[in-house]
Amino acid sequence: MSRVRLEDMRLSTGKKARLYRLLYQAGPANGTLLVLPIDQGLEHGPRDFFEAPESQDPAFQFRLAVEGRYSAIACHIGLAEKYYPAYAGQVPLILKLNGKTEIPPDDAPLSPLVATVRDAVRLGADAVGYTLYIGSPRQDEDFSQFRRVREEAEALGMPIIVWAYPRGSAIESKGGKDTVFAVAYAARTAQELGADVIKLNIPTIDPERLAKAPKAYQRPWTEDEALAHVIQSAGQSLVIFAGGEKSDQGSVLGKAEECMKAGAAGLIFGRSVWQRPYAEALAISRQIHELMGRYGNS
Repeated sequence: MSRVRLEDMRLSTGKKARLYRLLYQAGPANGTLLVLPIDQGLEHGPRDFFEAPESQDPAFQFRLAVEGRYSAIACHIGLAEKYYPAYAGQVPLILKLNGKTEIPPDDAPLSPLVATVRDAVRLGADAVGYTLYIGSPRQDEDFSQFRRVREEAEALGMPIIVWAYPRGSAIESKGGKDTVFAVAYAARTAQELGADVIKLNIPTIDPERLAKAPKAYQRPWTEDEALAHVIQSAGQSLVIFAGGEKSDQGSVLGKAEECMKAGAAGLIFGRSVWQRPYAEALAISRQIHELMGRYGNS
């Protein structure tokens, strides 16, 4: 499957220039994206750092983003203001604009704004990130909040990367957040609302869960078909898939290859990379980098 190219996207000059830097002047620099996120400290608390205690220092991830030649590092404003100045110009920044903790129940999630697009411009970011919860009972508030972000981003020429997450009690009743139905609906929703890049989780094939999804999705999907459908649902938005939780190196690389073969524009690897000793995290980053070198548009 052919992937969406920057030249095919209808973007303002500012958005196109910033996305060009991410796609062709950093990371693999061949039209693909390789992003290192460090927003998990807010979303999950300190528990994600237990397996690799040195990773609790954000300098670990910032240094890894530079030495591992990532297209960008994604983080919240506190880390961007305190740590990014030492690395500015060495790796692009994606500023996450909203976030929440995992302490309240997840049956009606909403991720409130904690920063602005103007903050991103001030900090020298090349894109902003927004977490959108598709299917949440508070979806109307989320859509309204996103509209304000989109308007500000359009005015300032800033690309928007939407972390498109199916969540909430209604999603669970229809098979759960990782079904083909839920992930594809999230992709389509993010495209409809104006995302330039959409971050998605890899759909899982579980017949028991799919039996609860709308009838059209109750069929025997292959992994390749599921990935292709999800990417097609995003239309002219670029799709990047998440690496998920830490797993063995072969599994990480195998999933990465499947996503790129299906037509993804890139990958976003957090815990699956940095929940390891630094040397190991750097080694696997270089292997992912090498893999992505085979799937560029240049």
